[in-house]
Amino acid sequence: MPLPDLDDLIAEVDRTCATAHRADGQEQPDWLALLTAAAQISGQLQALADDLVEDYVEHCRMHGCSWTDVGAALGVTRQAVQQRFHAPHKRYSPETMTEDLRKAMAHVKRAAVQNRNNYIGTEHLLWGLTVEDNSATRLLRDVGVEPETVHHSVATRLSMGASQAAERIAWTPYSRKAIALAESRSEGGGGDLIDCDDLLVGLAQVGRGAAATVLADAGFDLADVVAF
Repeated sequence: MPLPDLDDLIAEVDRTCATAHRADGQEQPDWLALLTAAAQISGQLQALADDLVEDYVEHCRMHGCSWTDVGAALGVTRQAVQQRFHAPHKRYSPETMTEDLRKAMAHVKRAAVQNRNNYIGTEHLLWGLTVEDNSATRLLRDVGVEPETVHHSVATRLSMGASQAAERIAWTPYSRKAIALAESRSEGGGGDLIDCDDLLVGLAQVGRGAAATVLADAGFDLADVVAF
């Protein structure tokens, strides 16, 4: 797949910017409008590039690569790569979560520890969310999806690892995205704390990873969530 060159990107800026062409009697195009359009496209490309790298970091970690190996592959130190990819921002502490989500997160960590995994993936998050009755399981039922079916299905995605260092459990990039999306949903709804249904929707919004696949296979459609 050929990557776009500079001429392609300039043409895209001209195409997307309504003021790129001179109006009658105007000698110059609106350069500030063109700059704004160029910055927007640049941001989209950067976000896509970051997603590409995060996707492969997640796969490397899940297949046993150390942080030192990942850092070497990216040309940075182990400390630098851990700081970027290791865990969600510290603001996602228990104090930012409802009591139900705190309970679910305890199940999440238990799933990782019992399976000797050195990471918390989206499959761990979805498994933990569907252990007990909470706003996530109620939302699933509201849209016609049985939480028990989701729980049993995602359980098959949990694989036994070889890690024994529970304190070193890291969040995968998809999991970090899910909790960030959950926070945005909570704030958008006027909530002060992230709840279980926020994280469930965040997992679906990520669109990739084990949890998103299980939810899609179970018939969980984000379009149905709008009414709830």
